[in-house]
Amino acid sequence: MSEATAELQEKEVKKSEPLFSKKNKKLITDPLNDDNPITVQVLGICSALAITVQVKQAFVMSISVLFVLVAGNVIISLLRNTIPSRIRIIVQLVIVASLVILVDQVLKAFVYDVSKQLSVFVGLIITNCIIMGRLEAFALGNKPGPALLDGIGNSLGYGWILIAVAVVREFFGSGKFWGFQLLGDSSVGSGLYSIGYMNNNLMVLPPMALIVVGVIIWIQRSKNTKLIEAH
Repeated sequence: MSEATAELQEKEVKKSEPLFSKKNKKLITDPLNDDNPITVQVLGICSALAITVQVKQAFVMSISVLFVLVAGNVIISLLRNTIPSRIRIIVQLVIVASLVILVDQVLKAFVYDVSKQLSVFVGLIITNCIIMGRLEAFALGNKPGPALLDGIGNSLGYGWILIAVAVVREFFGSGKFWGFQLLGDSSVGSGLYSIGYMNNNLMVLPPMALIVVGVIIWIQRSKNTKLIEAH
């Protein structure tokens, strides 16, 4: 019996998939385009509308979601065989809430001005559909390695959309990037403002974020026709 058990274990080891196998690499690459959580799955739209006025805010939110999603995925994956099915959502919420509280305290300690601007949206990471969706759909049924890659991929897919929208809105809405003036100082009329250029104030309003996201979706589908739904 011991020899048979040893042979089975050897077969399992041989069959074990490398962490960066072709299949697992797709866990990182697919959310960046083909399975993007915002433009394809249409999740996390609220934060995409609310905190993309400035690139700095979008970047900090992206890093926060990256930490929460990666850590949450790994923790849930490690506990997947011990969490009773009936209370799995409660356990997920407790873990995510603990991670979000940690992120919120770190932001208040080191980047208080950004934390103040992000306001309640840091706390709302707890109910972010992307995070809860990946915990429920992937982390609960997979090993920690793939769960780690899935968390990285989906958070990067979420983050690049946020930053892309923020770049467009901050540049055309205030003529800045990361808070630095690129077109001159509008208050004193220097740079392009001296020849009559004016910022597009519509860009700082939430509806414009939705329009920018829509343009990104249009570009994405025009380049990748398999994303176009059949009617």
